[in-house]
Amino acid sequence: MAENKEEQKPRIKPIIEAADSLSLGISMVVAVLMGVGIGFILKNMTGLVWTLWIGVFIGIAAAVLNVYKAYSKQYKSYEELAKQPRYAIKKELQDDEDDEEDYGEKSR
Repeated sequence: MAENKEEQKPRIKPIIEAADSLSLGISMVVAVLMGVGIGFILKNMTGLVWTLWIGVFIGIAAAVLNVYKAYSKQYKSYEELAKQPRYAIKKELQDDEDDEEDYGEKSR
């Protein structure tokens, strides 16, 4: 049974990562809808129309915050990936190019 669980891990992991990316879009919609709901409740409680717009702006701000958090998480994983030795060849190639002389000019 332990082998069966190990075989399932690679299949489930991409599904979870895809759902995490999908959840960003869903969380944006939910944040805006919740903000509209809060604004609608404030409008009904106070009778002022502009309180609806306060709720809308709160929802939009929450959606932007969700995007920023997702970006920060992805950037952190990118930084960790860039530190892996298998991707260090690009840096070595750039260092070699800097050390070479400029052969464009003819020397006498």
